[in-house]
Formats: sequence, structure tokens, C-alpha cells
Amino acid sequence: QFAIRDPKINLFETVLRVVKSEMDAYSARSGRHLRAIAGVCGEAPQAVAEAKLAGSIGYDAVLVSPGGLGHLTEEQLIERTRLIAEVMPVVGFYLQVAVGGRVFSYDYWQKVCAIQNVVAVKAAPFNRYLTADVARAIAFADHEITLYTGNDDSIVTDLLTTYSFQDGDKVRTCRVKGGLLGHWSAWTKTAVDMFRKIQALPEDQPISPEWYTLAAQVTDVNSAFFDSRNNFAGVIAGMHEVLRRQGLLKGIWCLDPEEGLGKGLAQLRLAHAGGT
Repeated sequence: QFAIRDPKINLFETVLRVVKSEMDAYSARSGRHLRAIAGVCGEAPQAVAEAKLAGSIGYDAVLVSPGGLGHLTEEQLIERTRLIAEVMPVVGFYLQVAVGGRVFSYDYWQKVCAIQNVVAVKAAPFNRYLTADVARAIAFADHEITLYTGNDDSIVTDLLTTYSFQDGDKVRTCRVKGGLLGHWSAWTKTAVDMFRKIQALPEDQPISPEWYTLAAQVTDVNSAFFDSRNNFAGVIAGMHEVLRRQGLLKGIWCLDPEEGLGKGLAQLRLAHAGGT
């Protein structure tokens, strides 16, 4: 919820500290080290300040959102990324147009991936052509960059995909290594189990058709979660509604009073409340 940054609400630092403390507690119990990624927003001064705060709390990298910056040129956004990368390792972010993102040129992603402290990119344009642009830029980068899917409409397909690009006599490849997905805030154990099974699939063997059936089913579920028929209206409240039905949240309240269920999800909630 981006409203945590509103000075009247002022929960950004609190949220970062609570999440990091929970991750540290889990690591202490399990012996597993978790890498923490914080989200940063706004023009360069705000984003750099948020990155410095995240670093001081112990985060390992920052996911750099392009949302709300449609007035800036690609070069200005690349410079913003450079400035943030001087402070913290950066995870780039291709944000879906329907929720405030924009379409970037391939040249933009080439330049982003040339920044040495860019360590990963979350590709979430909900568009196969644009996702391939990111994969190509990563495959041709001169340092290791991890590709994460944020395409909630094609989660399983992305996790099964290896991108391959011809480079003269050589072939450059890029595989989606994981997901940074709003969808995974619900039914999380099932998502983790599915992810681990995909990771265990041998790369040199054909993929069973059952995985592509599952891919279509997961996309269908996401359509309900995100209310795609109503252009993704109310996605945050929509995920809250799923968590409420699981008994994990008492309600679907959002910090922003303008946030609420989209038309489709609101109708589903009424139907569910009526026992149908």
C-alpha cells in the first residue's frame, strides 16, 4: 500500500522495521538466511532517501518502482537508477501499464542492465514482448543479473521459460529464477510448494503438459484475485479479501480511502456472503 508513505500516515519506516524483524526472527529459528528487498518510490531524492533508510535497517536490495513518474524521460529514470545504485543494490521493475507503469524501449533496459549494482529485474508488464525485452537485456549484460517474474497473469509459464538469443556464433540464455508477485501474498504455502517443484524439474527434459494446464488454471485464479475484467480495479483490496476468507485478516480495509474492491470482486463478495 503506497499510502504508507503519506506523511499523515507515516508507516513506511515502521513497516520496513517490522518486516525485517520478522525475517530475522525466522532466520534465527530456522538457520536460513533470507535476503530482504524493500520497495522505493518517487523521484531521485525520495527514492535515494528511502534506499538509505532500507540499508540502515539491514535490507539487502531495493526494488525501484517507476510508478507515478510518467513526466520523466527514460534518461532521467536511468540516472535515478544510477543514483540509487550508488546507495544500495537495485532490483529494476517493469510495472504494468494498467496500474501506473509505462512501456520502455529496449535501449532503456540495456542501459539499466549496464549499471553494475543492478542485481535483478522484476519483469511485470503483463506482456510477452516486453518481458522478452528485459530477458534479452539481461542475457547480453556484462554482469550477472537475476530475472524475476512479476507477471501474475503468466506465473507458471514464466517459471518454466528459458529465453534464448543468438549472438553471432554464441547463444545467450536467460531463465526466470523466481517471482516477486502480489498473487503470492495469498495461498502462499501452495505457491511455495509449486515453485519448489518447478525448480526441481530437470532442464534437459521435456516439460510435462500438466504444467501448462496448471499455468492456465493459475492465470484463471489470478483473474479473479485481480479482477482483470474490470482492468485490475481494487487489486489490493482484492488480495485482502482472499486473506480475509482464509481467516488471516479481519477485514479488507486500505489506508487509501479511494482503494476498495473493483466491481467484479465486490459482486463475488456479495455472492459469497449470501452462501452461493
